[in-house]
Amino acid sequence: MGRPFAILLCLALSSGIRPDRLRSRIIGGHEAKPHSRPYMASLKSEDGYVCGGTLIAPQWVMTAAHCMMDFTVVLGAHNLYLLEESQQVIGVKSYHMHPEYDYNTYANDILLLKVCVCVSTSRGTPCSIAGWGLIDSNQVTDTLFESNITIYNRRRCKAFYPYLDDGMICAGSYHIMRDTSQGDSGGPMVCKGAVHGVVSYGYNNPPGVYARVAYYLPWIRKVMASNP
Repeated sequence: MGRPFAILLCLALSSGIRPDRLRSRIIGGHEAKPHSRPYMASLKSEDGYVCGGTLIAPQWVMTAAHCMMDFTVVLGAHNLYLLEESQQVIGVKSYHMHPEYDYNTYANDILLLKVCVCVSTSRGTPCSIAGWGLIDSNQVTDTLFESNITIYNRRRCKAFYPYLDDGMICAGSYHIMRDTSQGDSGGPMVCKGAVHGVVSYGYNNPPGVYARVAYYLPWIRKVMASNP
């Protein structure tokens, strides 16, 4: 992750994004130790930061399908507005949205990005979310914030989200607004060193809904194997 700052351009596809109910904040968290989460990706459009993502293989980034638009991928960042030596800005070679993504219900809210070059990283810390979005209703941050969360059981989840399906899980805090599930859309929920969820959608209060990575592993492997 210590390569010089570089820009690699690729042809990209384009689509829209619906802002309602989408996750755009880390609330009640704290600034992350710089570069402690090297798998974190910032997905940027011409207008600036759009979504988070996770480097899951040397040439693959996972994010949320509702984030879909023309991206460049920034890896190795802590402060998005500084040209840190660790940052790599990489073009997207191809976009692979889950074929059954539903724009209305957010079912199958997962998108794979194949980037133009291979990169490497290490696993992160367990049981948390992170992002560069708002840390309060109107407070922005330039640096990566993180927060701990708890996975809800499915019965409790269904009380909040009756349409929760097998490809979704929800998580958040039980009693206080600290450590909620409101992380940047497309970013990872990491537990015990593995990515368990992709930040998807939710209400203004916890819990929030995540695409359940284990459910999509066969599709992820199929896409990666068919695009070597």
